[in-house]
Amino acid sequence: MSVWDAIVGQQPTVDLLSQVSQVHGDRRDALAQSWLICGPPGSGRSNVARAFAAALESPDHGLGDQPTRVTQQVLSGTHPDVSILATDTVTIGIDQVRELISTSEQMPSTAPWRIIIIEDVDRMMERTTNVLLKEIEEPAEHTIWLLCAPSPQDVLPTIRSRTRAVNLAVPTGAAVTAFLMEHTDADRHVAARAARLAEGHIGIARLYATNERVMADRDSLVVGVLDMSRTSDAVMLAERLIDSARGQAEEDVAAQVTAEQRSFRRVNGLGEDERMPSNLRSMYHAISAKEDMRRKVTRRSRDVLDRALNSVSSIYRDVCVLQNNAEDSVGLINLENRTAITELSVRLDRDQAIERLGRIAVARRRIAGNVAPQLVFEALFSGLVV
Repeated sequence: MSVWDAIVGQQPTVDLLSQVSQVHGDRRDALAQSWLICGPPGSGRSNVARAFAAALESPDHGLGDQPTRVTQQVLSGTHPDVSILATDTVTIGIDQVRELISTSEQMPSTAPWRIIIIEDVDRMMERTTNVLLKEIEEPAEHTIWLLCAPSPQDVLPTIRSRTRAVNLAVPTGAAVTAFLMEHTDADRHVAARAARLAEGHIGIARLYATNERVMADRDSLVVGVLDMSRTSDAVMLAERLIDSARGQAEEDVAAQVTAEQRSFRRVNGLGEDERMPSNLRSMYHAISAKEDMRRKVTRRSRDVLDRALNSVSSIYRDVCVLQNNAEDSVGLINLENRTAITELSVRLDRDQAIERLGRIAVARRRIAGNVAPQLVFEALFSGLVV
C-alpha cells in the first residue's frame, strides 16, 4: 500500500510529489527546500505534507506494498527527524516558530533530511512570519520546510516568493464517498450524503459520516434558517447555534485532554489511578492548564461556527442554482430541503440571493476579526429573514 493511497482526489499532485521524491529525494542540489502546499479547507493539505515527508525519508520512497518503519513513524508524528507544528489555538506563537528554527539547524539523526511541517501557516501574525522568513531565505542544507495554507494569498508575498507552491483541488464527491466507505463504517447512502453536505471537505465529511449529533445539528440549522420569519426567530437561532458550538468545542477539548493525560501516564509507566510523582506533576497539570484549554475551546468553537457558515451559505448557493436552472449540471447540496429551498428561490430575486451570500461573507470576516460571535450571528440571521 503506497503512502499516497490515503490522499483523496489529488492525483496530479500525488504524481508530481511522488516523482520529486524518487528523482530528487537524495540530491540536495536539485530539490527545493521550501514548499507551500495550498488547498481549500478539507482538501488534505497536512496529509499531503506528511505523505511527502514520508516519501522523502523512507528508503522505498513510500511506494512499498507494506509501509516501512520510517513511513509509519512519519505518518504517526513520531519520527525524530520530522517535526510537525499544528495549533489548537487561534494563532501560532513566535516562540513555537523559534523552537522549530532551532530544531531545523540540527543535523538529521537517522534520515536523509530534517523536515519541518507547519500546518495553517496563515495563522501566524506578521511578526512571527518575519522570523520564519529569515530561515526560509537561507535554510540549512539538510532541512526541508513544508508549509500549509488555504491559498498563496493567505501568506506574505515574501514567503510565497521563496517557496515552491503546490495547489490542491477540491476532491470530487465520488472520491470522498469512496474514501468514507473504505475508512469508516458508513454505508453507501450515509457516505454519499456526508460527502455531498461537506462539499469536498474530507474532515467534515468524515465527521458527518461518523457523528450523528453533528449531522443532526447541521440539519437543524438549515431548517432553522429556512423557517425564519421574524427577527425573534433569528435571535433565538443565533443563541442556539452559539451554545451548540461552545458545547461541541468543550466536549472535543475535554476528550483531547483526557487522551493526552492517559498517554502521559502510559509513557511514564503509570496506571490510571496511580499517584503522580512530584517530578512529573507540573508537566501533567500543564496538559489541562485553564488558559490553554480556553484558547483551544475558542479555536474549536470558531471551527464549528465556520462550518455553520458553510452550511448557511449552501442554502443560498442552492437558491442561485434553482434560479439559474442549473440543477441538472451542478446539483443541489441540500437535497433533503429541496421544497423549502424552491419556495425561497421564488420569494427572493437573484440580486437578493447574492446579497445574502455577501452577508455571510461579512459574517465570516467579522468572526476572523474577533467580533463577538453572538452579535455576528444575530446580525447575520436577522439580515436573512425574508
